[in-house]
Amino acid sequence: MRGGGWLRAVGLDPDRVGDRRAYPYTIPAVRTLEREVPLDPAVTFLVGENGSGKSTLIEALAVAAGFNAEGGSRNFAFETRGSTSSLHQALRLVREVQRPSTGFFLRAESFFNVATQVEELGVAQSYGDRSLHEQSHGESFLSLALHRFGPNGLYLMDEPEAALSPQGCLALLRRVHDLVGDGGQFIIATHSPLLLAYPDATIYELDDQGIQQVGYDDSQHVALFRAFLSSPDAFLRHLLD
Repeated sequence: MRGGGWLRAVGLDPDRVGDRRAYPYTIPAVRTLEREVPLDPAVTFLVGENGSGKSTLIEALAVAAGFNAEGGSRNFAFETRGSTSSLHQALRLVREVQRPSTGFFLRAESFFNVATQVEELGVAQSYGDRSLHEQSHGESFLSLALHRFGPNGLYLMDEPEAALSPQGCLALLRRVHDLVGDGGQFIIATHSPLLLAYPDATIYELDDQGIQQVGYDDSQHVALFRAFLSSPDAFLRHLLD
């Protein structure tokens, strides 16, 4: 494993923090950033329940790193709906002296808008031999990773499993692994135990206590899936009784 290590850590700049009694500073995970959080040079995962701040944090990381809030490369500058939090303005990124050669922010919920921009900008040839809009949601995600992602890149992804089958998740893991070997760094917000299984990745769990690093087997998502799959009938009886 190599990894690019383009972003080494993230924290809050106290001089640029807004009202600590207002969103997004009321999120425990955001408050945790008052002390610097290291980022894995290869793969860092953010995992947690809905509302834990995963998407808020990865969006802020992406914008602070120079990417468009709705997704895309650093050359994308469109806005469909202004809903970006102010968190990116208060983040302090610890970077390598050298900058990545390329990069991309994949945000599942707004990828349709990115695909439209790709066509309008006339750069579809960089994303494969088929229009992203002419593929299924999952196919377009994998096409992006296969054709647009390249060596020595910084890649942020928000819930990529939203469009992927289990087989698709494994295909994405293979592509991540290849790119890590070519100097790529990934920061991924996810609910997927399949993605979380990437070897030697750093996993941060976000909850009402803030941000804690956990092992794969200690992740709440992994524990829940294991409990369900070990005895789905008993699990559902307990749930539905």
